[in-house]
Amino acid sequence: MQHDVIVIGAGHNGLTAAAYLAKAGRTVLVLERREVVGGCAVTEEVDSELAPGCRVSTASYIASMLRPTIIRDLKLGAYGLRMVACDPGVQAAFDDGDVVGWWGNKKKMQAELERIAPHDVERFFTTEEELKRLAAYLQPFFLESPPDLHARGLNKLSELWKTWRRFRGVSGDDISGLVRFLTGSLGEFVDRRFESDKLKRLILSNSLYGKHGGPYQPGTAMGLLFHLLGGGDAEQQAWQGHVIGGMGAISQALRRACEDLGVDIRTNSPVKQVNVANGAATGVTLESGEVCDGRLVVSNADPKRTFLGLVDKQALDEDFRRDIDNLRMDGPAGKVNFVLSEEPQVTGMPDDRSKSQRSLFTLVPTLQQAEDNYNASQRGELPERLWVDCVLASNVDATLAPADRHMLTCFVQYLPYAPQDWSWNDHREDLGDRVTALIGQFAPNVPTSIIARRVYTPVDLEETFGITEGNIFHGDISLEQMFFMRPLPRWAHYRTPIANLWLCGAGTHPGGGVTGAPGHNAAHAILRDL
Repeated sequence: MQHDVIVIGAGHNGLTAAAYLAKAGRTVLVLERREVVGGCAVTEEVDSELAPGCRVSTASYIASMLRPTIIRDLKLGAYGLRMVACDPGVQAAFDDGDVVGWWGNKKKMQAELERIAPHDVERFFTTEEELKRLAAYLQPFFLESPPDLHARGLNKLSELWKTWRRFRGVSGDDISGLVRFLTGSLGEFVDRRFESDKLKRLILSNSLYGKHGGPYQPGTAMGLLFHLLGGGDAEQQAWQGHVIGGMGAISQALRRACEDLGVDIRTNSPVKQVNVANGAATGVTLESGEVCDGRLVVSNADPKRTFLGLVDKQALDEDFRRDIDNLRMDGPAGKVNFVLSEEPQVTGMPDDRSKSQRSLFTLVPTLQQAEDNYNASQRGELPERLWVDCVLASNVDATLAPADRHMLTCFVQYLPYAPQDWSWNDHREDLGDRVTALIGQFAPNVPTSIIARRVYTPVDLEETFGITEGNIFHGDISLEQMFFMRPLPRWAHYRTPIANLWLCGAGTHPGGGVTGAPGHNAAHAILRDL
């Protein structure tokens, strides 16, 4: 049976693209290599033998930039999606026993700042307003294709108009501010603006997730803007949320929406190759040998896996393959997930914090330590002082575990993908031990309350989720790999050099995170082309 569209990969972007295409009347087949849909947005047991029924968001773990337009268009709320706002959105635990939150409520935030950064209070709120204003200029670009710099004739005029209308009300100061944030370093920015070390580290803790580069390297300031984009049902700026049922609930809502629209979803169906004839994709061949024919093929896999793994090299220009091969990947992050018998008792956690307010705590190094950590990881070394972001999801979501169990998921920043003179297979549990020991310094009851633990190194993320070199964003979030450069110049509009083969994953504009935007944009580009 021939489908109008075959989607490779049932990650959240693949499902989003499939839903929009089916909604427009196309017949769609989605093929997923794993036994579950969702890609990195899944909820799974940590250890089915030691802790049955105890589930956690295995990879991605907080919803921040899922586009409200997609939630509304696909009626995800009707399919069970429910999110609860994080407040504070960020909370850092420090070596001196202090715990500092970044609150959405201005009065609470002011009180926190007066306690830890009395000389920075006014400057903080002025900076926050500036950042929100600049982020608002970027937000419309998330749900549309990037400008086509290679358009010609009337199309070129159309592209210029599309870009100009987004910036026609922008002041010169804001333009220079945007350029500064897109090219400058986070460390230099906060050093210029603030005195308090704790405030600087609090800002750091929410700005560089999964990105290459220490805080003093160019291009790291853009993370400040990205995390101030709108999210949630109400499209609130800087919104972050816990997903009830874990991040897999987003994928399951998308799956149900797809099925109601007639999408055929097949799991345990890994694709071996994209079939190409006369320069055009004609379908795919599965690893089982089965051939599935389709008028269009849409890959939710990253660009390297798509072009260097699924497409015969004879079908692509050698220069194009070389450019794809040179994309920066080598994922710099890992995960460690725990099942605990007790809630972590974080030293210094204020007594008035509610259960949900105790669900976040980041063990963030100083800016210079973070810079040193990144440099160490690029030498193939495991950094001395790890940077660990902890989320106690069961404090907000009782569906994840029995009442006497607690689910802790930890994101570890700045790990080497390719260790020097050692192997992750031999030292995987060493990473788990290091993370456990660090948490124990801030929450002493954690090491003795561990019932089960699962470690995901960058190599494990690659093998489990099929993301090249374990890069959670399908390619580094850096200026030379963003906007009309993602994944490559001339190929930043979801099309590829092979006719009828499209991309819809995080390796395309606007990039990674559980946003659904690449899938949305790719589907609309396909429909316009059709």
